[in-house]
Amino acid sequence: MKFKTYIMEDALEAIIDYRGKTPQKSESGIPTLSAKSVKNNFIDYNNCYYISQEEYNRFMVRGFPKKGDILLTTEAPLGMVAKLDRDDIAIAQRLLTLRGKNNILDNDYLLYFLQSSTGQHLLKSHETGTTVTGIKQAVFRKLEISIPNIEDQRKIATILSALDSRILINTAINENLEQQAQALFKAWFVDFEPFGGVMPDDWRMGTLSEICGYSKDKIDIDNLTLDSYYSTENMQPNRQGAVQATTLPTIKQTTACKKGDVLISNIRPYFKKILYCFSDCGCSTDVLCFVPNKTDYSAFLYCALYADKFFDYMVAGSKGTKMPRGDKQQIMVYPICIPSAEYIEKFNQAVASMLETVYTNRIEANNLANLRDTLLPKLMNGEIDVSAVKI
Repeated sequence: MKFKTYIMEDALEAIIDYRGKTPQKSESGIPTLSAKSVKNNFIDYNNCYYISQEEYNRFMVRGFPKKGDILLTTEAPLGMVAKLDRDDIAIAQRLLTLRGKNNILDNDYLLYFLQSSTGQHLLKSHETGTTVTGIKQAVFRKLEISIPNIEDQRKIATILSALDSRILINTAINENLEQQAQALFKAWFVDFEPFGGVMPDDWRMGTLSEICGYSKDKIDIDNLTLDSYYSTENMQPNRQGAVQATTLPTIKQTTACKKGDVLISNIRPYFKKILYCFSDCGCSTDVLCFVPNKTDYSAFLYCALYADKFFDYMVAGSKGTKMPRGDKQQIMVYPICIPSAEYIEKFNQAVASMLETVYTNRIEANNLANLRDTLLPKLMNGEIDVSAVKI
């Protein structure tokens, strides 16, 4: 597989930069993205603001983004990349909008190149600044990029995007299952829909401490693996489970967790890091391990702690400013409905299989992500030759 070297600006049809320009915000209108909106392979539309159509026409004088363009954060942080999935969008500061030249640079290939270790090194070896570091458009334009022919670029992008598509499907399925579990929990134990909106006489309001406690058991680090150790580092925000740990702690023991326990990161609880344990594992001291008082309470406990209402309560009682931590005593007096054993069992039967599917999908997604990350540098540097591959 042969590579040809280009100056970046010679391989790109468009480099759109709105550095130094800030539009006037409005409560509704056209979504406007900034560096905060862009994660790797993901655009967070919940983390954007809006501008009016009039402001859009006035502001967007340097070029209009198109669906399929590649977004690159230039600072705070440098190097996050995502693909635009819509046209009706405005771009604010600290983002470059990139569009490859026809038959020279494929947009999807560019997306993966910029995510690769080669692309990240290229960007970060040219960053400047002290307090906030980043790369300037003028510097980015002159970067050199070595790329295969357009057909091989498209083959590489197709291989990698197939893996990403499956990951997205698994994520979407999981979000749907989690929503179903939460909807059932709310209907039964918050709104009391099966009972005409009134709590049954044999149910009552109580506190979280009546259905669970914190794990006091310990496990030897020697009995843990990177797949069975959880900390604030590998637990994912916004209830997305966890990825494999990168290291194990150097201490001899840590908190032991059992199947059916629920883990929540106690640092910066507004990140909403939560995990249901499907096997015995261990967690760091900065992670709270909630142990249900009865086995049947596991799914019920997980759904109670998963809710926004609980995280809002936990955040309100947190202590500290830069690194707020949940108050363990305050958490245990969280008000919660204590239903009958009959309905706890019914809920567990309905939801347990959903949680099992979520777990299986997350394992598959993590394996696919690891495979993609293994293939990515090998495809980019030509170690894996795709020239003879037919797609």
